[in-house]
Amino acid sequence: MNPIYLHNTMSGKKELFTPIKNGEISMYHCGPTVYNYLHIGNLRAYVLADTLRRMFEANKYTIHQVINITDVGHLTASNDEGLGDDGEDKIEKMAKSSGKTAKEISDYYTQIFFDDISALNVETNGTIFPKASQHIPEQLEMIQVLESSGYTYKTSDGIYFDTSKYAGYGKLGNINLKGLVEGARIGTNDEKRNLTDFALWKFSNTKEGAPERYQEWDSPWGVGFPGWHIECSAMSAKYLGNTFDIHTGGIDHIPVHHNNEIAQSECVHHGQPLTHYWLHNAFVNSDTKDSNGKMSKSKGDFTRLATLIEKGIKPVEYRYWLLQARYNSQIQYSEEAVRASAKGYQNLISHISKLLTNSTIEADTYMNVENILHNVPALDSSTMHWQQVLESINNDLDTPKCIVLLWDLLKDENVSDTDKFQQIQKIDKLLGLDLLKQAKLEAESNKSIDKSDIPENILNQIAERGKARQEKNWALSDELRDKIKNAGYEVLDGESGQTLRKI
Repeated sequence: MNPIYLHNTMSGKKELFTPIKNGEISMYHCGPTVYNYLHIGNLRAYVLADTLRRMFEANKYTIHQVINITDVGHLTASNDEGLGDDGEDKIEKMAKSSGKTAKEISDYYTQIFFDDISALNVETNGTIFPKASQHIPEQLEMIQVLESSGYTYKTSDGIYFDTSKYAGYGKLGNINLKGLVEGARIGTNDEKRNLTDFALWKFSNTKEGAPERYQEWDSPWGVGFPGWHIECSAMSAKYLGNTFDIHTGGIDHIPVHHNNEIAQSECVHHGQPLTHYWLHNAFVNSDTKDSNGKMSKSKGDFTRLATLIEKGIKPVEYRYWLLQARYNSQIQYSEEAVRASAKGYQNLISHISKLLTNSTIEADTYMNVENILHNVPALDSSTMHWQQVLESINNDLDTPKCIVLLWDLLKDENVSDTDKFQQIQKIDKLLGLDLLKQAKLEAESNKSIDKSDIPENILNQIAERGKARQEKNWALSDELRDKIKNAGYEVLDGESGQTLRKI
Protein backbone atom coordinates (compact mmCIF):
# COMPACT_ATOMS: atom_id res chain seq x y z
CA MET A 1 0.00 0.00 0.00
CA ASN A 2 1.02 3.62 -0.49
CA PRO A 3 2.63 5.27 2.56
CA ILE A 4 0.32 7.53 4.60
CA TYR A 5 1.52 10.23 7.00
CA LEU A 6 -0.67 11.81 9.69
CA HIS A 7 0.01 14.50 12.30
CA ASN A 8 -0.46 12.79 15.64
CA THR A 9 -1.53 15.19 18.41
CA MET A 10 -0.12 12.79 21.00
CA SER A 11 3.45 13.06 19.70
CA GLY A 12 3.04 16.49 18.14
CA LYS A 13 4.69 15.14 14.98
CA LYS A 14 3.76 13.85 11.55
CA GLU A 15 4.12 10.07 11.64
CA LEU A 16 4.01 7.19 9.18
CA PHE A 17 0.63 5.51 9.63
CA THR A 18 0.69 1.81 10.50
CA PRO A 19 -2.72 0.14 10.92
CA ILE A 20 -3.50 -2.32 13.69
CA LYS A 21 -4.82 -4.76 11.06
CA ASN A 22 -3.43 -4.80 7.55
CA GLY A 23 -5.88 -3.34 5.05
CA GLU A 24 -8.35 -2.19 7.73
CA ILE A 25 -8.89 1.12 9.48
CA SER A 26 -10.87 1.74 12.70
CA MET A 27 -11.86 5.33 13.47
CA TYR A 28 -13.87 7.03 16.22
CA HIS A 29 -15.03 10.61 15.74
CA CYS A 30 -16.49 12.74 18.52
CA GLY A 31 -20.04 13.47 17.41
CA PRO A 32 -22.54 16.22 18.22
CA THR A 33 -24.31 17.01 21.45
CA VAL A 34 -27.81 17.23 20.03
CA TYR A 35 -29.29 20.11 22.01
CA ASN A 36 -28.97 22.83 19.37
CA TYR A 37 -28.10 23.40 15.74
CA LEU A 38 -24.49 22.81 14.73
CA HIS A 39 -22.70 25.83 13.35
CA ILE A 40 -20.44 25.70 10.31
CA GLY A 41 -17.38 25.52 12.57
CA ASN A 42 -18.69 22.36 14.26
CA LEU A 43 -19.26 20.80 10.84
CA ARG A 44 -15.57 21.02 9.97
CA ALA A 45 -14.99 17.99 12.22
CA TYR A 46 -17.21 15.82 10.04
CA VAL A 47 -15.59 16.99 6.82
CA LEU A 48 -12.29 15.89 8.43
CA ALA A 49 -13.80 12.51 9.32
CA ASP A 50 -15.12 12.13 5.78
CA THR A 51 -11.84 13.19 4.17
CA LEU A 52 -10.01 10.57 6.23
CA ARG A 53 -12.50 7.94 5.16
CA ARG A 54 -12.24 8.85 1.47
CA MET A 55 -8.44 8.88 1.67
CA PHE A 56 -8.34 5.40 3.20
CA GLU A 57 -10.88 4.13 0.67
CA ALA A 58 -8.69 5.46 -2.15
CA ASN A 59 -5.87 3.42 -0.61
CA LYS A 60 -8.05 0.27 -0.64
CA TYR A 61 -8.67 0.01 3.12
CA THR A 62 -11.76 -1.55 4.66
CA ILE A 63 -13.42 1.10 6.85
CA HIS A 64 -14.78 0.71 10.40
CA GLN A 65 -16.11 4.10 11.45
CA VAL A 66 -18.06 5.35 14.48
CA ILE A 67 -19.54 8.82 15.12
CA ASN A 68 -21.31 9.05 18.48
CA ILE A 69 -24.46 11.00 19.27
CA THR A 70 -24.39 12.65 22.72
CA ASP A 71 -28.03 12.78 23.82
CA VAL A 72 -27.46 12.84 27.58
CA GLY A 73 -24.89 13.87 30.16
CA HIS A 74 -23.05 16.77 28.49
CA LEU A 75 -23.07 19.34 31.29
CA THR A 76 -22.34 23.02 31.01
CA ALA A 77 -18.97 23.89 32.55
CA SER A 78 -18.90 25.61 35.91
CA ASN A 79 -15.71 27.57 35.24
CA ASP A 80 -13.96 29.34 32.40
CA GLU A 81 -11.57 26.45 31.80
CA GLY A 82 -14.39 24.00 31.03
CA LEU A 83 -13.33 21.74 33.91
CA GLY A 84 -16.55 21.69 35.91
CA ASP A 85 -19.25 19.05 36.06
CA ASP A 86 -21.60 21.23 38.05
CA GLY A 87 -23.72 22.90 35.37
CA GLU A 88 -26.94 21.80 33.74
CA ASP A 89 -27.31 18.99 31.25
CA LYS A 90 -27.49 20.86 27.93
CA ILE A 91 -30.32 18.75 26.53
CA GLU A 92 -32.35 18.92 29.75
CA LYS A 93 -31.88 22.68 29.83
CA MET A 94 -33.04 23.09 26.22
CA ALA A 95 -36.01 20.78 26.79
CA LYS A 96 -37.24 22.70 29.82
CA SER A 97 -36.81 26.09 28.17
CA SER A 98 -38.73 24.97 25.08
CA GLY A 99 -41.48 22.98 26.77
CA LYS A 100 -40.44 19.74 25.01
CA THR A 101 -39.10 16.43 26.27
CA ALA A 102 -35.41 15.58 26.11
CA LYS A 103 -36.16 12.93 23.49
CA GLU A 104 -38.03 15.41 21.33
CA ILE A 105 -35.07 17.79 21.52
CA SER A 106 -32.43 15.14 20.80
CA ASP A 107 -34.44 13.52 17.99
CA TYR A 108 -35.01 16.87 16.27
CA TYR A 109 -31.40 18.05 16.40
CA THR A 110 -30.06 14.60 15.50
CA GLN A 111 -32.06 14.72 12.28
CA ILE A 112 -30.78 18.24 11.57
CA PHE A 113 -27.23 16.91 12.07
CA PHE A 114 -27.83 14.13 9.55
CA ASP A 115 -29.34 16.62 7.09
CA ASP A 116 -26.30 18.89 7.43
CA ILE A 117 -23.65 16.23 6.92
CA SER A 118 -25.61 14.77 4.01
CA ALA A 119 -25.70 18.21 2.37
CA LEU A 120 -21.91 18.38 2.81
CA ASN A 121 -21.47 15.03 1.02
CA VAL A 122 -20.25 13.26 4.16
CA GLU A 123 -20.39 9.55 3.32
CA THR A 124 -22.27 7.61 6.02
CA ASN A 125 -22.78 4.22 4.38
CA GLY A 126 -21.74 1.64 6.97
CA THR A 127 -20.92 4.25 9.64
CA ILE A 128 -22.21 3.46 13.14
CA PHE A 129 -23.92 6.31 15.01
CA PRO A 130 -24.41 5.06 18.61
CA LYS A 131 -26.41 7.14 21.07
CA ALA A 132 -25.21 7.61 24.63
CA SER A 133 -28.71 7.01 26.05
CA GLN A 134 -28.82 3.58 24.39
CA HIS A 135 -25.53 2.41 25.94
CA ILE A 136 -26.10 2.95 29.66
CA PRO A 137 -25.23 -0.69 30.62
CA GLU A 138 -21.84 -0.43 28.91
CA GLN A 139 -21.11 2.82 30.74
CA LEU A 140 -22.18 1.42 34.11
CA GLU A 141 -19.97 -1.63 33.59
CA MET A 142 -16.95 0.57 32.86
CA ILE A 143 -17.58 2.73 35.93
CA GLN A 144 -17.81 -0.39 38.11
CA VAL A 145 -14.42 -1.60 36.80
CA LEU A 146 -12.90 1.79 37.63
CA GLU A 147 -14.46 1.69 41.09
CA SER A 148 -13.17 -1.82 41.84
CA SER A 149 -9.68 -0.71 40.76
CA GLY A 150 -9.67 2.26 43.14
CA TYR A 151 -9.90 5.09 40.61
CA THR A 152 -13.18 6.60 41.83
CA TYR A 153 -14.69 8.32 44.84
CA LYS A 154 -18.17 9.39 45.82
CA THR A 155 -19.44 12.89 46.57
CA SER A 156 -22.91 14.13 47.37
CA ASP A 157 -23.65 14.68 43.69
CA GLY A 158 -22.00 11.75 41.97
CA ILE A 159 -19.17 9.31 41.31
CA TYR A 160 -15.91 10.98 40.24
CA PHE A 161 -12.70 9.82 38.59
CA ASP A 162 -9.64 10.69 40.67
CA THR A 163 -7.13 12.03 38.12
CA SER A 164 -4.31 11.95 40.68
CA LYS A 165 -4.45 8.14 40.51
CA TYR A 166 -3.55 8.15 36.80
CA ALA A 167 0.07 9.22 36.24
CA GLY A 168 -0.40 9.99 32.55
CA TYR A 169 -3.24 12.48 32.96
CA GLY A 170 -2.83 15.45 30.61
CA LYS A 171 -0.36 13.76 28.24
CA LEU A 172 -2.43 14.53 25.15
CA GLY A 173 -1.38 18.00 24.11
CA ASN A 174 1.17 18.17 26.95
CA ILE A 175 -1.29 19.95 29.23
CA ASN A 176 0.39 22.02 31.96
CA LEU A 177 -1.65 20.71 34.86
CA LYS A 178 0.14 22.78 37.47
CA GLY A 179 -0.43 25.99 35.57
CA LEU A 180 -4.00 24.98 34.77
CA VAL A 181 -4.84 24.33 38.40
CA GLU A 182 -3.11 27.47 39.68
CA GLY A 183 -4.85 29.69 37.12
CA ALA A 184 -8.33 28.19 37.22
CA ARG A 185 -11.38 29.26 39.15
CA ILE A 186 -12.74 26.53 41.41
CA GLY A 187 -16.24 25.43 40.51
CA THR A 188 -19.17 25.07 42.86
CA ASN A 189 -18.33 21.50 43.91
CA ASP A 190 -15.90 21.78 46.83
CA GLU A 191 -16.03 18.01 47.41
CA LYS A 192 -13.80 17.30 44.43
CA ARG A 193 -10.31 16.18 45.43
CA ASN A 194 -8.63 17.67 42.37
CA LEU A 195 -9.77 20.39 40.00
CA THR A 196 -9.30 18.07 37.01
CA ASP A 197 -11.43 15.25 38.49
CA PHE A 198 -14.54 14.56 36.44
CA ALA A 199 -17.93 12.97 36.91
CA LEU A 200 -18.54 9.41 35.76
CA TRP A 201 -22.08 9.22 37.15
CA LYS A 202 -24.24 12.09 38.38
CA PHE A 203 -27.05 11.68 40.91
CA SER A 204 -30.47 13.04 40.11
CA ASN A 205 -31.42 15.92 42.40
CA THR A 206 -34.09 14.48 44.70
CA LYS A 207 -34.46 17.55 46.92
CA GLU A 208 -38.00 18.78 47.37
CA GLY A 209 -38.86 21.33 44.71
CA ALA A 210 -36.02 20.27 42.41
CA PRO A 211 -37.09 19.85 38.77
CA GLU A 212 -37.48 16.27 37.58
CA ARG A 213 -35.11 14.97 34.93
CA TYR A 214 -36.41 13.58 31.66
CA GLN A 215 -33.54 11.09 31.45
CA GLU A 216 -32.34 9.08 34.45
CA TRP A 217 -31.50 5.45 35.20
CA ASP A 218 -30.97 3.12 38.14
CA SER A 219 -27.37 2.36 39.03
CA PRO A 220 -25.42 0.67 41.85
CA TRP A 221 -24.94 4.16 43.35
CA GLY A 222 -28.47 5.50 42.96
CA VAL A 223 -30.72 7.02 40.31
CA GLY A 224 -28.87 9.32 37.97
CA PHE A 225 -27.24 9.69 34.58
CA PRO A 226 -23.77 9.24 33.05
CA GLY A 227 -21.16 11.94 32.67
CA TRP A 228 -20.21 13.07 29.19
CA HIS A 229 -16.74 11.51 28.94
CA ILE A 230 -17.60 7.92 29.87
CA GLU A 231 -19.90 7.45 26.87
CA CYS A 232 -17.09 7.75 24.31
CA SER A 233 -14.88 5.26 26.14
CA ALA A 234 -17.72 2.76 26.49
CA MET A 235 -18.99 3.01 22.93
CA SER A 236 -15.59 3.06 21.21
CA ALA A 237 -14.63 -0.10 23.12
CA LYS A 238 -17.88 -1.81 22.17
CA TYR A 239 -17.70 -1.09 18.44
CA LEU A 240 -13.95 -0.80 17.76
CA GLY A 241 -12.21 -2.67 20.59
CA ASN A 242 -10.05 -1.53 23.50
CA THR A 243 -7.52 0.03 21.10
CA PHE A 244 -8.32 1.38 17.65
CA ASP A 245 -6.44 3.24 14.92
CA ILE A 246 -7.61 6.88 14.87
CA HIS A 247 -9.60 9.21 17.13
CA THR A 248 -10.62 12.66 15.86
CA GLY A 249 -12.35 15.77 17.14
CA GLY A 250 -12.01 19.51 17.45
CA ILE A 251 -8.98 21.02 19.18
CA ASP A 252 -11.26 22.23 21.98
CA HIS A 253 -11.65 18.57 23.06
CA ILE A 254 -7.93 18.10 23.74
CA PRO A 255 -7.48 19.58 27.25
CA VAL A 256 -10.48 17.98 28.96
CA HIS A 257 -12.71 15.58 27.06
CA HIS A 258 -10.02 13.62 25.24
CA ASN A 259 -7.63 13.50 28.18
CA ASN A 260 -10.53 12.23 30.30
CA GLU A 261 -11.29 9.55 27.70
CA ILE A 262 -7.66 8.44 27.72
CA ALA A 263 -7.51 8.28 31.53
CA GLN A 264 -10.63 6.20 32.09
CA SER A 265 -10.08 3.90 29.08
CA GLU A 266 -6.44 3.11 29.85
CA CYS A 267 -7.25 2.48 33.52
CA VAL A 268 -10.04 0.06 32.59
CA HIS A 269 -7.97 -1.71 29.92
CA HIS A 270 -4.78 -2.09 31.99
CA GLY A 271 -2.68 0.49 30.19
CA GLN A 272 -3.63 -0.39 26.62
CA PRO A 273 -3.66 2.83 24.57
CA LEU A 274 -7.12 4.09 23.65
CA THR A 275 -6.00 4.86 20.11
CA HIS A 276 -2.75 5.02 18.15
CA TYR A 277 -3.33 8.33 16.33
CA TRP A 278 -5.10 11.50 17.44
CA LEU A 279 -6.16 14.02 14.77
CA HIS A 280 -7.75 17.36 15.63
CA ASN A 281 -9.29 19.96 13.37
CA ALA A 282 -8.71 23.64 14.11
CA PHE A 283 -11.43 26.23 14.63
CA VAL A 284 -13.40 28.13 12.04
CA ASN A 285 -13.17 31.57 13.61
CA SER A 286 -16.05 33.99 13.55
CA ASP A 287 -15.93 37.35 11.83
CA THR A 288 -18.43 38.95 14.22
CA LYS A 289 -17.16 42.02 16.04
CA ASP A 290 -18.14 40.80 19.52
CA SER A 291 -16.30 37.49 19.23
CA ASN A 292 -12.73 36.76 20.27
CA GLY A 293 -12.23 33.58 18.31
CA LYS A 294 -14.14 30.45 17.50
CA MET A 295 -17.83 30.39 16.79
CA SER A 296 -19.83 29.66 19.90
CA LYS A 297 -23.42 28.53 20.33
CA SER A 298 -23.38 29.79 23.92
CA LYS A 299 -22.48 33.29 22.73
CA GLY A 300 -25.05 33.16 19.95
CA ASP A 301 -22.55 34.33 17.31
CA PHE A 302 -22.63 31.33 15.01
CA THR A 303 -23.63 30.68 11.42
CA ARG A 304 -25.58 27.60 10.40
CA LEU A 305 -25.26 25.72 7.14
CA ALA A 306 -28.90 26.61 6.51
CA THR A 307 -27.90 30.29 6.75
CA LEU A 308 -25.40 29.82 3.93
CA ILE A 309 -28.02 28.07 1.83
CA GLU A 310 -30.44 30.96 2.38
CA LYS A 311 -27.72 33.29 1.11
CA GLY A 312 -27.36 31.25 -2.08
CA ILE A 313 -24.15 29.45 -1.04
CA LYS A 314 -24.30 25.72 -1.69
CA PRO A 315 -23.08 23.33 1.03
CA VAL A 316 -20.63 21.79 -1.44
CA GLU A 317 -19.18 25.28 -2.03
CA TYR A 318 -18.61 25.59 1.72
CA ARG A 319 -16.92 22.19 1.68
CA TYR A 320 -14.69 23.43 -1.16
CA TRP A 321 -13.77 26.48 0.97
CA LEU A 322 -12.87 24.23 3.91
CA LEU A 323 -10.71 21.95 1.76
CA GLN A 324 -8.69 24.91 0.53
CA ALA A 325 -7.07 24.98 3.98
CA ARG A 326 -5.35 22.20 5.94
CA TYR A 327 -7.71 20.61 8.46
CA ASN A 328 -5.44 21.58 11.38
CA SER A 329 -5.00 25.24 10.45
CA GLN A 330 -7.36 27.89 11.78
CA ILE A 331 -9.43 29.70 9.19
CA GLN A 332 -11.34 32.95 9.40
CA TYR A 333 -14.92 32.77 8.19
CA SER A 334 -16.48 35.66 6.34
CA GLU A 335 -19.32 35.59 3.88
CA GLU A 336 -17.16 37.38 1.33
CA ALA A 337 -14.40 34.77 1.61
CA VAL A 338 -16.82 31.88 1.13
CA ARG A 339 -18.47 33.65 -1.82
CA ALA A 340 -15.08 34.11 -3.47
CA SER A 341 -14.39 30.42 -2.95
CA ALA A 342 -17.83 29.56 -4.35
CA LYS A 343 -16.96 31.48 -7.50
CA GLY A 344 -13.78 29.41 -7.81
CA TYR A 345 -15.83 26.26 -7.40
CA GLN A 346 -18.21 27.34 -10.15
CA ASN A 347 -15.23 28.08 -12.40
CA LEU A 348 -14.08 24.53 -11.76
CA ILE A 349 -17.52 23.22 -12.70
CA SER A 350 -17.48 25.27 -15.91
CA HIS A 351 -14.14 23.74 -16.95
CA ILE A 352 -15.40 20.22 -16.32
CA SER A 353 -18.69 21.00 -18.05
CA LYS A 354 -16.75 21.86 -21.22
CA LEU A 355 -15.09 18.45 -21.02
CA LEU A 356 -18.48 16.78 -20.80
CA THR A 357 -19.73 18.57 -23.90
CA ASN A 358 -16.60 17.70 -25.89
CA SER A 359 -17.41 15.44 -28.80
CA THR A 360 -14.60 13.03 -27.91
CA ILE A 361 -16.42 11.93 -24.76
CA GLU A 362 -19.40 9.66 -25.24
CA ALA A 363 -22.61 11.02 -23.73
CA ASP A 364 -23.28 7.74 -21.93
CA THR A 365 -19.94 8.09 -20.17
CA TYR A 366 -21.25 10.78 -17.88
CA MET A 367 -25.03 10.59 -17.97
CA ASN A 368 -25.26 8.30 -14.94
CA VAL A 369 -23.18 10.25 -12.45
CA GLU A 370 -24.23 8.14 -9.47
CA ASN A 371 -22.87 4.96 -11.10
CA ILE A 372 -19.65 6.73 -12.02
CA LEU A 373 -18.97 7.75 -8.43
CA HIS A 374 -19.18 4.16 -7.24
CA ASN A 375 -17.60 2.45 -10.25
CA VAL A 376 -14.55 4.54 -11.07
CA PRO A 377 -12.60 3.01 -13.96
CA ALA A 378 -9.11 1.80 -13.13
CA LEU A 379 -6.26 4.08 -14.16
CA ASP A 380 -2.77 3.17 -15.17
CA SER A 381 -0.34 3.49 -12.26
CA SER A 382 1.72 5.95 -14.27
CA THR A 383 -1.12 8.48 -14.50
CA MET A 384 0.75 11.49 -13.23
CA HIS A 385 -1.90 13.87 -11.93
CA TRP A 386 -3.92 11.26 -10.02
CA GLN A 387 -0.78 9.81 -8.45
CA GLN A 388 0.27 13.28 -7.30
CA VAL A 389 -3.18 13.89 -5.83
CA LEU A 390 -3.06 10.57 -3.98
CA GLU A 391 0.41 11.35 -2.62
CA SER A 392 -0.85 14.75 -1.44
CA ILE A 393 -3.93 13.41 0.35
CA ASN A 394 -1.70 10.74 1.93
CA ASN A 395 0.55 13.51 3.23
CA ASP A 396 -1.55 14.47 6.25
CA LEU A 397 -4.62 15.25 4.12
CA ASP A 398 -3.09 18.05 2.05
CA THR A 399 -6.39 18.97 0.38
CA PRO A 400 -5.22 22.46 -0.73
CA LYS A 401 -2.53 20.85 -2.88
CA CYS A 402 -5.05 18.32 -4.21
CA ILE A 403 -7.20 21.18 -5.47
CA VAL A 404 -4.20 22.89 -7.09
CA LEU A 405 -3.33 19.61 -8.80
CA LEU A 406 -6.91 19.26 -10.02
CA TRP A 407 -6.65 22.66 -11.70
CA ASP A 408 -3.27 21.66 -13.18
CA LEU A 409 -4.90 18.58 -14.68
CA LEU A 410 -7.67 20.61 -16.29
CA LYS A 411 -5.15 23.00 -17.86
CA ASP A 412 -2.71 20.31 -19.02
CA GLU A 413 -2.86 20.30 -22.82
CA ASN A 414 -0.80 17.09 -22.98
CA VAL A 415 -3.62 15.05 -21.42
CA SER A 416 -6.56 14.05 -23.61
CA ASP A 417 -10.08 15.00 -22.60
CA THR A 418 -10.98 11.37 -22.02
CA ASP A 419 -7.95 10.81 -19.76
CA LYS A 420 -8.71 14.04 -17.89
CA PHE A 421 -12.25 12.89 -17.33
CA GLN A 422 -11.17 9.52 -15.93
CA GLN A 423 -8.78 11.16 -13.48
CA ILE A 424 -11.37 13.76 -12.46
CA GLN A 425 -13.73 10.92 -11.55
CA LYS A 426 -11.24 9.58 -9.00
CA ILE A 427 -10.37 13.03 -7.64
CA ASP A 428 -14.06 13.87 -7.35
CA LYS A 429 -14.73 10.76 -5.29
CA LEU A 430 -11.68 11.49 -3.13
CA LEU A 431 -12.65 15.10 -2.31
CA GLY A 432 -16.44 14.67 -2.25
CA LEU A 433 -17.10 17.87 -4.21
CA ASP A 434 -19.95 16.73 -6.48
CA LEU A 435 -17.95 17.92 -9.49
CA LEU A 436 -19.41 15.52 -12.04
CA LYS A 437 -22.99 15.96 -10.91
CA GLN A 438 -22.81 19.75 -10.98
CA ALA A 439 -20.90 19.81 -14.27
CA LYS A 440 -23.45 17.49 -15.86
CA LEU A 441 -26.24 19.85 -14.82
CA GLU A 442 -24.42 22.82 -16.29
CA ALA A 443 -23.60 20.95 -19.49
CA GLU A 444 -27.23 19.95 -19.97
CA SER A 445 -28.34 23.48 -19.15
CA ASN A 446 -26.02 24.96 -21.76
CA LYS A 447 -27.50 22.61 -24.34
CA SER A 448 -31.14 23.03 -23.42
CA ILE A 449 -31.67 26.75 -22.94
CA ASP A 450 -32.01 29.05 -25.90
CA LYS A 451 -31.67 32.72 -24.98
CA SER A 452 -34.67 33.52 -27.17
CA ASP A 453 -36.79 31.26 -24.94
CA ILE A 454 -35.98 33.21 -21.76
CA PRO A 455 -38.59 35.82 -20.76
CA GLU A 456 -37.39 39.42 -21.08
CA ASN A 457 -38.01 40.19 -17.41
CA ILE A 458 -35.70 37.29 -16.41
CA LEU A 459 -32.98 38.57 -18.75
CA ASN A 460 -33.33 42.02 -17.17
CA GLN A 461 -33.06 40.54 -13.68
CA ILE A 462 -29.96 38.57 -14.72
CA ALA A 463 -28.34 41.77 -15.97
CA GLU A 464 -29.30 43.65 -12.82
CA ARG A 465 -27.93 40.83 -10.66
CA GLY A 466 -24.65 40.88 -12.58
CA LYS A 467 -24.28 44.56 -11.82
CA ALA A 468 -25.14 43.99 -8.15
CA ARG A 469 -22.44 41.32 -7.88
CA GLN A 470 -19.85 43.61 -9.46
CA GLU A 471 -20.74 46.20 -6.82
CA LYS A 472 -20.67 43.46 -4.10
CA ASN A 473 -24.27 44.23 -3.22
CA TRP A 474 -24.92 40.69 -2.01
CA ALA A 475 -28.31 41.45 -0.49
CA LEU A 476 -29.69 42.64 -3.83
CA SER A 477 -27.94 39.77 -5.62
CA ASP A 478 -29.61 37.25 -3.32
CA GLU A 479 -32.99 38.93 -3.70
CA LEU A 480 -32.77 38.77 -7.49
CA ARG A 481 -31.57 35.16 -7.39
CA ASP A 482 -34.66 34.23 -5.38
CA LYS A 483 -36.96 36.04 -7.82
CA ILE A 484 -35.35 34.24 -10.75
CA LYS A 485 -35.66 30.92 -8.91
CA ASN A 486 -39.35 31.54 -8.22
CA ALA A 487 -39.78 32.04 -11.96
CA GLY A 488 -38.37 28.57 -12.61
CA TYR A 489 -34.69 29.22 -13.29
CA GLU A 490 -31.48 28.63 -11.32
CA VAL A 491 -28.50 30.97 -11.63
CA LEU A 492 -25.03 29.40 -11.67
CA ASP A 493 -22.06 31.71 -11.14
CA GLY A 494 -19.13 30.50 -13.21
CA GLU A 495 -15.93 31.67 -14.85
CA SER A 496 -17.78 33.17 -17.79
CA GLY A 497 -20.33 34.90 -15.60
CA GLN A 498 -23.89 33.91 -14.82
CA THR A 499 -25.38 30.80 -16.38
CA LEU A 500 -29.10 30.09 -16.34
CA ARG A 501 -30.52 26.62 -15.85
CA LYS A 502 -34.21 25.79 -16.09
CA ILE A 503 -35.42 24.04 -12.92
